[in-house]
Order: sequence, then C-alpha cells, then structure tokens
Amino acid sequence: MKRLASLIALLIAGAAFAAPKKTTPPMKPITPAELHSLAHDYYEWQKKEYPVGASDQGFHASDDKLDDFSPATTARNAAHVRTLLDRVRAANVKGWAKDDIIDWLLFRSQLERDDFPERVQKPEETDPQLYVGEASNAIFSLLKKDYAPGRTRALAATARLKAIPAMIEQAQRNLKHPVRLYSQLAIDSARSIDPLFSTSLMTIAGDLTPAERESLDAAREEAVAAMHNFADWLEKKLPEMTAWKPMGEANYNYMLRNILLLPMDSRDVAHLGEVELARYRALEAMLPDPSLADPDPARAKSIPVDQQAFLAAYESREQEMIDFLKAKNLVTLPPYLGAFQIRQLPEAFKPTSPGGFMNPPGIYDADNGGFYFIPTYNPQSKNFYIRAAIEDPRPILGHEGIPGHFLQLSIANHLTNEIRRHHGENVFVEGWALYGEEMLMREGLYAPDSSSAGQVLRLSRYRAARIGVDVNLHTGKWTFEQGVSYFMDGGGLDKEAAEGEAAGAASSPTQKISYITGKWQIMRLLGRYRDAKGTAFRLGQFHDDLIANGSLPVSILTWIMLDDPSEIEKATGMKFAAK
Repeated sequence: MKRLASLIALLIAGAAFAAPKKTTPPMKPITPAELHSLAHDYYEWQKKEYPVGASDQGFHASDDKLDDFSPATTARNAAHVRTLLDRVRAANVKGWAKDDIIDWLLFRSQLERDDFPERVQKPEETDPQLYVGEASNAIFSLLKKDYAPGRTRALAATARLKAIPAMIEQAQRNLKHPVRLYSQLAIDSARSIDPLFSTSLMTIAGDLTPAERESLDAAREEAVAAMHNFADWLEKKLPEMTAWKPMGEANYNYMLRNILLLPMDSRDVAHLGEVELARYRALEAMLPDPSLADPDPARAKSIPVDQQAFLAAYESREQEMIDFLKAKNLVTLPPYLGAFQIRQLPEAFKPTSPGGFMNPPGIYDADNGGFYFIPTYNPQSKNFYIRAAIEDPRPILGHEGIPGHFLQLSIANHLTNEIRRHHGENVFVEGWALYGEEMLMREGLYAPDSSSAGQVLRLSRYRAARIGVDVNLHTGKWTFEQGVSYFMDGGGLDKEAAEGEAAGAASSPTQKISYITGKWQIMRLLGRYRDAKGTAFRLGQFHDDLIANGSLPVSILTWIMLDDPSEIEKATGMKFAAK
C-alpha cells in the first residue's frame, strides 16, 4: 500500500511537472502620479479599517467603533496590503525624478512595515497585548484632547465600551499560541485599566442625560469585568503557553533593510551599540564625581510636594529651553507650534512604558498641542525617570518637547507631500530627540560637569545598552533575563526600569535600537554637511534643513541634503543616479 501511494505521488508529481505553467499577466506599470494616488487610497483605507488608530491620529469619523479582529477581516486586510506591496515593488522607476523615487522607496517601506507582522509575527494569535492595547487606546484616544464636546466623546466611549466584551471573546478565540511574556505584560495592563475607564473617562461625562449616564456606567462595568476576566483567563493558561521566541537574524535583518532602510545589518548595529556603550560609560567615569550621572532628588533645589506641583515644575522649564534655542539660533520654531504639556502616565501603559511616553499631535489633528506622559510622582521612587525629573527635567524635556519630538513631529505633520507626512521612521524620530540632548549640553545649556550634564551621559549610556538587548534578544543570542541584567549592569538602570525596558524590547523589535543608531547617523551627516558647506555652515541651518523633511530615514536624508544616494543604495541593493 505504501509503495502504491508513493507511485501515485510520483505520477502526480510528474504530471504536474509536465503541465504547462500558468503565466501571470504582468502588472500594469505605475507612474509617479499613480503612486501618490495609490498611497492616498491606502491611507484612506487605513482610517476606515482601523478606527482606533484613526482616532489616535486625530481623525474622529468612527470614534464609536473598534477594529475588527475576526480572522476573515484580518486575512482580507493582510491580503490587501500584500497585493499593494507586490504592485509597488514591481514598479519600474528607471527614468523617474529623484523626488518620485524617494516617495516610491518610502511608500514601499511603509507597506513592508504593515506586511511584516502578519507575515512573520502573527500578533492576533500570539500577543494578548494587541487586544489590551486596543481597549486602552479606544478610550484614551477620546480623552486626551477636547476635539469635540464632552458629551459627544462620552457617547462614543459608551459605544466602544459596549464592544469591548465581544472583542475580548474574539481575542480568546484568536489566541491559538499566546506567548507567555506578552501575556504577563497584558495581564498587568488589563488589571491596571480601571482608572482609565472609571476616573479618567468620567471627566467628560458631565453633560450626559441620566439615561446616557446609566448606559455608560453599565458599559464601563461590563468592559472592566471583561478585561479582568481576560487577565484571569490568561493567567490560568500561563503554564501551558509558548515561551518567548526570537524572530531570528534573517527576519531582523529584513526589518533593518526593508522597513527602516538602514545601510546596516544586525551585526553592524550590535557593534555600534557596544562602541557607544563603552564611550558613554567612560565619559561618566571622567566626571569629577561619577555619581552625578545617577539622578538624585536630594541634590534638587526643591522637591515638589505632590503630583500637580511635580507636573507644573516639569512643564515650567520648557520656556527656559525655548529662550536658549532662540538666543543661540539653534533651530527655527514655526508659528503653528501648539502647546506642549506634561501629564500623568495612565497606569495601563506602565508595564511597557516605565519612563512614560510622548503623545505628539496626530497626522489628522486640528489641535497642534502635544503631551508627555510621566510616571506617577513619588519622591522616594527608585525609577530613573522620576528621580531625573525631580533633579532636573530638562534633558528629558528636551528629548520629548522642544527641540525634540514635539517640535520635529509637529513640523512633519505639516508637510504637503502626503507620503512623507505619513512616514514615521522611528530611527530618525528617536535619533533626533537623543541627538538634541547632547547638542543642548555641548551648546552650553548645562554647566560643565553638573548633574544635568551627567544625566545626559547616563541617558545615552542606557540607550546604547538598549541596542545590545534589542539585537541579541531578537536574533536569539540572549534570554530575557540576560537582557534585564545588561540594562542594569551596562546601562546603569534600576531593576524596575530595566525590566520594563527589556519587556519593551521584546515586544517591539528594532524600537530600542532607534535612539543611538539614529543619533549616530545624524552626527555623521552633520559632519559631512559641515564639510560641504564650508564657511557658510551654520548649526541652526543644519537643524532646520534636517527636520524640514519629516520623519525620513537618514539614508534618504543624505540623498536629499548631500545629493548622495550611496547609503540608500547600500540599504536596498539598488542603484540610483546622483541627480
């Protein structure tokens, strides 16, 4: 019987081999105009298919809906991205103008970014954080700005809360292979979601009618119960869950080249991290008192008495930094720049964002304001970010606010080129903000050998440690525990911050390499730019020219600013004319 089956298989294989191949008709060539039309349609499609993400970016037409996580919709959306990616990849750009080729490269990398998770990581099946994040952002995106009357937003929140239990049921069906580490993080976030749904949400519920308020309260209770039940369900399944697994070097390198457009592979990036970690660790040692690099609230002139005083003290230092930038002519601040505020970090986001996070104006936002969310104030906290914020918030404020993320992303949001406006390249975004920390120190904002200057060195030191953890975790060379230890020993972080950093690295491959890698690329470009300009060089002009282009890969910016395509050629393996 076995022999007969083998013979039949051979006959079938032979017949298949002999059969004429079906030819796929060649794809219709696209023009630069059609490329931009395809991109515009894609961004409109994203707003429709991912309403929570659209709300977060300031588009509020579907604030009453959640994303659809059904397998059929997930498969359909993945197929749509892949089909479009194949078409864009097949474009013959020979003879196109330089700017059109750049837009083609950028849009292609955006599609690669959206295709990669479904092709490699399968987050719907493996990562419960996807669903907890959807629930958190569904409400958070309605609260953070007063884009509409409170009642309008509260009614939208009610609709989303009502949809959360069904989404969680779908999540439990989808999670065929949940990863233990991601599940542990999701459990912590799900059990911390109550203040967001209760206290924070109630700030916009004042104008609801009694019936509407009753509906909101009932929906909120059911949503909170669903999130807690989800945490319990995950906890029970932890022992049988899949251990966290690296994506492997080939996939990691694919991300570097095709999504980030980096002219580097994982070994290059890892080596950069080692070099920069050694450098900043040594620079700390050269301080008259190396402990100046470790923030200490006891050295502060005054310690805030409570949370509100802490946030106000933090925010008040921004004007001082703006005045310094203007006096030194270091960067031009556009007239449309909105307000930048410091707010308390919602507990639901703490497990993977122990230092807080920046929330810039969205791409579709009518309001130009932005926020930085800092962890809950505690003068006895061991958290690096809290201690740093009490002693001197300016290094982190410069990273998150002006001239960092808030300024750079505000400018990016005002680009007229739609493809470039939508390109949020994280290596440049984080690289620019980290570059700004050291630039401000070297331009004289902080006294030499002060604790503020020491903090800048420590911030670069632990960002350098991030590279080692990110690369070695995802290429399979280190365990999660080794990553935590490296953050503590190499990066000089406390255990709480180190565990959160390692969790963030494991959850978001390549995110942690962004800071030092981008900063190094910008500094290399700065040196070349200065040589090209000669006596006409001005540092402030370099900054203006750099961030005027949006959040683009430095390999692309080098082509734009120096007319040198060599870096993007190395990243892509393609050849482009210099002009």
